Amino acid sequence: MTRSSEHRRIARPYVPLLWLGPMLLPSLLLLTGADWRQFRGTDNRSVAPARALSSSWDIATPAAWEAAKQQGWEADLPGRGPASPIVVGDRVIVTASSGAHQDELHVICFDAKTGKRCWQRRFWATGRTLCHPTSAVAAPTPASDGRRIFAFYSSCDLACFDLDGNLLWYRGLAEDYPRIGNDTGMSSSPLVVDDTVMVQMESQGKSLLVGIDVVTGMNRWQHPRRSMENWTSPVLYRPVPTAGHEKLPDLGLLQSPWGLTLIDPRTGRIRWQYEVPCEGIPSLTVNEGVLYVPAAGMTVLRPSGQAGHAKVLEVVWRESRFRTDAASPVVDRDRLYTLNNTGVLTCSESTTGRIVWRLRLEGRFWATPVLVGSRLILVNSDGLVQVVDVSGAKGKRVGTGDFGEPIQATPAVADGSLYFRSDRHLWKIRPLSQR
Repeated sequence: MTRSSEHRRIARPYVPLLWLGPMLLPSLLLLTGADWRQFRGTDNRSVAPARALSSSWDIATPAAWEAAKQQGWEADLPGRGPASPIVVGDRVIVTASSGAHQDELHVICFDAKTGKRCWQRRFWATGRTLCHPTSAVAAPTPASDGRRIFAFYSSCDLACFDLDGNLLWYRGLAEDYPRIGNDTGMSSSPLVVDDTVMVQMESQGKSLLVGIDVVTGMNRWQHPRRSMENWTSPVLYRPVPTAGHEKLPDLGLLQSPWGLTLIDPRTGRIRWQYEVPCEGIPSLTVNEGVLYVPAAGMTVLRPSGQAGHAKVLEVVWRESRFRTDAASPVVDRDRLYTLNNTGVLTCSESTTGRIVWRLRLEGRFWATPVLVGSRLILVNSDGLVQVVDVSGAKGKRVGTGDFGEPIQATPAVADGSLYFRSDRHLWKIRPLSQR
């Protein structure tokens, strides 16, 4: 860990921006229970409470789908991005990148109720913008602590705004650490835990994990990482208290091609590391303290003893038949859902790995599904939404809807609505039963 005078110079209270419009709205009361603040949700699980959508909602016919779209809104976006939208209070925030070299970076905020653009900010990338043609520089999903927005990009630019679009600080991390970069692009999303935003930058060159103070933009700590390509995102880890131990604070959990790292975001202290060959695209999921890791198919691990201090991880089960490809696993109670790139959805017992059912869906998939009550909502790479009822003995597809545009971003769920984004549009879909 280091903290030097160099880091005190890096956080910039001002960077030349091309401001695109006035700050229209005052700060709002934060409805944290309805928020979707980070990649795969506020707790990184891709699971929304059952009340988030009516269980009677159905898009079984094209007419029903069109009616559901009309309940919400559609907004134009200025550039590309696999980054997911996030929702904070009554604001929807999304990032994009544009230009011949993908070097023009955007942060756009919309009113969740009306779809009206509240504000937009744009600035130039300071790091490398090379990426795979199917991706974009706006690949990482932004994050929020409820008062601030942290917009991170494949170019290693990190900008912090308040909810009204005022720039609070800016970091050109590629300028600070010039050897960081990946010729096919990077997509690890930032993770906010308490007053620290964790940024995982792992590539063939210099690789780092940096913990940044959310208020000042200065480094709290940094750790070198192994020089290996990695597109996974850190996740929130809430240790499960055991008898005789008090509850531990939230931690950050990293997945890299070589293994796992549990870290205290406030101090940078590494609690433990576990070496296991992991996938480099889908991210792990944590459910009730148990780790579901895309490794050798699927590897399920349970920390022994008090989770935050455990030195040993118990292998609960391992199953090589569970391919996850791009989509991350989704776990809720006693069920685990995995989706491979060819559209095979597998439901298994989360405690044993026993397969309960499999269902073939249409198309190929990049986005992670989201689970709302008994409905699993999946969008394929062609923009076809498929809704699967997972409440019965077998999964049943109960509805479809088509956006007609390629979609890579995982949808967001907040305040009784679904939010999808493509390279060109952002949509809000509101259930028919909530008129």
